[in-house]
Amino acid sequence: MANPEDADVKVVDRRWWARGDSAESVEETRERKPTVVEELELKLTESQERLQAVLIEHRRTAEEFEAARVRLRRDVGREVERGRRAVLADLLEVVDNLDRAIVAARRSNMTDASETLLRGVELVHEQFLAKLHVYGVSRFDVVGQPFNPELHEAVSLVPVDDPEHAGIVVSVLKEGYMIGDELLRPASVVVGAHG
Repeated sequence: MANPEDADVKVVDRRWWARGDSAESVEETRERKPTVVEELELKLTESQERLQAVLIEHRRTAEEFEAARVRLRRDVGREVERGRRAVLADLLEVVDNLDRAIVAARRSNMTDASETLLRGVELVHEQFLAKLHVYGVSRFDVVGQPFNPELHEAVSLVPVDDPEHAGIVVSVLKEGYMIGDELLRPASVVVGAHG
């Protein structure tokens, strides 16, 4: 019994000498591909195009991810630096209190015990300033300098006799500090005013 599926199968003898074809028709037959091969080549081309599209999208996504990672690292660095500056600025209050303690002790009548205590406070003060210096924090001198609103905060004015001393810082109430080349805290100063 013949299989109905076999009835649709057509066999083509490609031997040109068996069919009696000419050499030109043989070349045409060789150039023609079976439909199945053409379909497979078309599917292969489509798959390659999809693969290229996926690779392009992957590269774009990887570049976006790298840019986001760099931006996040920069933002975190800024936040860490901002926090570090805030902590260092808060510690300057401790230095201010040590300055006040030293000035008050020098104004009082000193005994040997109080001189020893004063020397201990001065050593702690120096050590504290040295530790701040390790973090890039340094004091800047302002007495005798012209008033600079970018570095100084004028708390009050005091009359001066010499007009050349007008606009000059005559005393400091709170020292000013820099961190590297940037202002950490302005100096609170008293400025001379003529007339």
